[in-house]
Amino acid sequence: QVQLLESGGGLVQAGGSLRLSCAASGRTFNSYTMGWFRQAPGKERDFVAAISWSGSSLNYADSVKGRFTISRDNAKNTVYLQMNSLKPEDTAIYYCATDSVRFGLRVGVRPTEYDYWGQGTQVTVSS
Repeated sequence: QVQLLESGGGLVQAGGSLRLSCAASGRTFNSYTMGWFRQAPGKERDFVAAISWSGSSLNYADSVKGRFTISRDNAKNTVYLQMNSLKPEDTAIYYCATDSVRFGLRVGVRPTEYDYWGQGTQVTVSS
């Protein structure tokens, strides 16, 4: 049973920072690309960032480039999302997910490329 548990969300003022964590279990964590997505009320789930199983390939949505940083600690089975210079439009539920392909080369942007998802953590940025 694969489980992903996000933490670190909360309420922050615009310009502030948060660090999200996603702890994984039930799968060989260090063999899979991990991704972060977000979903605002009434909107589709959007890609935020992804990191390959080795950590050598990264991918970011244009809207977060230069502000967010994805990283992973394979020894701790955890992926992180450091979010700086937060804006009100970053308000959403943030989800982590694991790619469906072991040792895959992609750092995909489509939710359909990921097969396991966490329950999400709320991030609210006030203006």
